[in-house]
Amino acid sequence: MDQRADMMMLLHVQADHRRVFGISIMRDTWVTIPGHGESKINASLALGGPQLAAATVGSILSVHIDHWILLDFDGFKAITDALGGVDVNVPVAFTATFDTHHRFVRGTNHLDGQAALEFVRERYAFPDGDYQRVRDQQAFVRSVIAQILAQGRVGDPAGTLALIGAAAPHLVTDEGLGAKGLAVLAYGLRRVDPSSDVFFTLPTSGTGTSPDGQSIVIADRAGIASVASALGSDSLGQYAALHRLS
Repeated sequence: MDQRADMMMLLHVQADHRRVFGISIMRDTWVTIPGHGESKINASLALGGPQLAAATVGSILSVHIDHWILLDFDGFKAITDALGGVDVNVPVAFTATFDTHHRFVRGTNHLDGQAALEFVRERYAFPDGDYQRVRDQQAFVRSVIAQILAQGRVGDPAGTLALIGAAAPHLVTDEGLGAKGLAVLAYGLRRVDPSSDVFFTLPTSGTGTSPDGQSIVIADRAGIASVASALGSDSLGQYAALHRLS
């Protein structure tokens, strides 16, 4: 198995289903992968597939990951196009360095599948590389959630089933999820207030070099422990307010 992820994000739904929290994990973060020792967290996908990736995220945050979803590039484009494209608030203007070299202006951009893929994958156009890439990924996911809710796509069971029916063929999920489970989860989000959703990056302490010479992102252990505590007690709202996250 030789898989790598351009995007790793943990989504947490508040217990009252009113808020969604997205926690991006820098793919080069140096962590302990269960059963394999220390490595970049991205290596967990190659070493044991999405099951091990989920277990690794769960281990560093001291939580059980209920479900995981894997989406490849083609599926990402197909789902974006099935939504009719997505209006994304682009925080930093740039021109993609690959594929169609799409030009993104600051502010609202309507992105089809190809443009959206270039948006969430780009890193070389930015001075801080992957750091801006994860911020762009957060902007995209935030926009998708807001658009789905604004269009009423999960406002009733029939609409929810139609949405999941279009997306499910492009997704790989854990055995306990599947299309039915996805529909239940999606319908449960119908009362989420998108303006209150919070997306942030798991705390890091900058970049460095691993013992075996790899360029890595250094995990902020104390910062991660704070996130883990808030996640475990369903108090990410208070954590976000304390750290002025939005």
